Amino acid sequence: MMGCWILNESLSIILVLSWLGVNLYLFIDTFYWYEEEESFLYTRVMLGSTLAWARASAVCLNFNCMLILLPVSRNLISFLRGTSTCFRGPWRRQLDKNLKFHKLVAYGIVINATIHIVAHLFNLEHYHWSQSPEAEGLVAALSKLGDTPNETYLNPIRTFHTNTITELLTTIAGITGLLISLALILILTSSTEFIRQVSYELFWYTHHVFIIFFIGLAIHGAGRIVRGQTPESLLLHNVSFCRDHLEEWQARCPVPQFSGKEPSAWKWVLGPMVLYACERIIRFWRFQQEVIITKVVSHPSGVLELCMKKRDFKMAPGQYVLIQCPSISTLEWHPFTLTSAPQEDFFSVHIRAAGDWTEALCKAFGAEGQPLKEPWKLPRLAVDGPFGAALTDVFHYPVSMCIAAGIGVTPFAALLKSIWYQCCEAQTQCKLNKVYFYWICRDPGAFEWFADLLLSLETKMSEQGKAHFLSYHIFLTGWDENQAFHIALHWDENADVITGLRQKTFYGRPNWNHEFQQVAFSHPSSNIGVFFCGPKALSKILQRMCRLYSSADPRGVHFYYNRESF
Repeated sequence: MMGCWILNESLSIILVLSWLGVNLYLFIDTFYWYEEEESFLYTRVMLGSTLAWARASAVCLNFNCMLILLPVSRNLISFLRGTSTCFRGPWRRQLDKNLKFHKLVAYGIVINATIHIVAHLFNLEHYHWSQSPEAEGLVAALSKLGDTPNETYLNPIRTFHTNTITELLTTIAGITGLLISLALILILTSSTEFIRQVSYELFWYTHHVFIIFFIGLAIHGAGRIVRGQTPESLLLHNVSFCRDHLEEWQARCPVPQFSGKEPSAWKWVLGPMVLYACERIIRFWRFQQEVIITKVVSHPSGVLELCMKKRDFKMAPGQYVLIQCPSISTLEWHPFTLTSAPQEDFFSVHIRAAGDWTEALCKAFGAEGQPLKEPWKLPRLAVDGPFGAALTDVFHYPVSMCIAAGIGVTPFAALLKSIWYQCCEAQTQCKLNKVYFYWICRDPGAFEWFADLLLSLETKMSEQGKAHFLSYHIFLTGWDENQAFHIALHWDENADVITGLRQKTFYGRPNWNHEFQQVAFSHPSSNIGVFFCGPKALSKILQRMCRLYSSADPRGVHFYYNRESF
């Protein structure tokens, strides 16, 4: 069974193929231009095809550097998601894959940068060899140009005894090239999943080396090491004839004149750099806005709840904010999903101590068993956002499956609260009429605050006669023998012994084939949104389930997969 899921994946494939196509076109077009362009004929005599390899990879490198900042421009993504009619349905879901595209473009930068560096290393060796005693004929003559007055050089290596490494490090192109390479290595190595999990701060700081990368890239071409024959010289010095009549250069062929190619990298990266500057200006403006902390709650297992107010703050379920605490770090911003509903007169986040920064924040706000501080004694917070995320589309489907694993349950707090408000307001017309909520956790004690929220929702919906609207399934994957005995002893009680909810807790991992079969059977002709926040391994399983249980018949059931990522 397949379905309209194919449309979503097809669009992703089309976008990736379009990106690849543009890269291939730019590479091939530039490669053949430098292989055939008359003004670079003498340069090719000296360097061979590595000239074309270096220049073609440079153009692709510039193209990818132009794109790399767009997927992580949060305000731009939120604007497109919220206001543009062009981004609806499958196209809207492509915005949720912005980080995947960011990584894909980064791979393109690494590949083209590697080709560019290797090609120029060969070019340096060719330049150096052209000054050797073994060089003769046209190559030797071209290398000696520039030794006498009224001549311009083609070979930047002026003598055979010149140290190419020293020569490289005394030029603008060489210094900036080394700077760019080191910055790229730092960014690449610190972006690995292992580094991000072990030290998010290290990833955050080193990732901002991209500013040095972009500045170096913008001025890299100013050295103009790669030189070609000037247009004026081409009119007087016909290369097709003169290349074979070296002995007549003074008589019938004027000495060719050369100049460096005008740098163009800055034209590619100027737009993204301006865009990033605007992002920083917006962030600074939001940083200056006052954030009032109305309540601080210390939950069990090191979870801190912060309730805040900010002027003109408007949110939607599933959105997230970036939070900075200047007393901890004046540079670091960390993303946190909003756990309050839009209908509430405040916005809140739940923060679990899981790193140096979050531990410092919880300590600063009196969590971890410390007495809570008075509001006027609390450290200042800056809030940037809110920004859109995949979960904001839950209400666009008649049926939604919301699946959380571990701390991934946080984004669904605001959603469930908003569902409660919309269900209880008679005047509200909601397209969503059924929610299946799945929560897979190892230790429910770490998320007692969420179990309390579920209990409150269960009670309120039952009182309103809408208990059928929300179907939740909690799966506990870790327990000991004493817990198992206690669970078995109290199984027949009305409330679950672990969560206190009427819906019993399941033990072990869900059988996703069974769960998707049941949902597909219950809603045979519906579009069902599947929303997930959790690890990649489970994400791949759910994607496969969406493909498997989507009908090939347009009138059948279709599952649309959305993963929360920020």
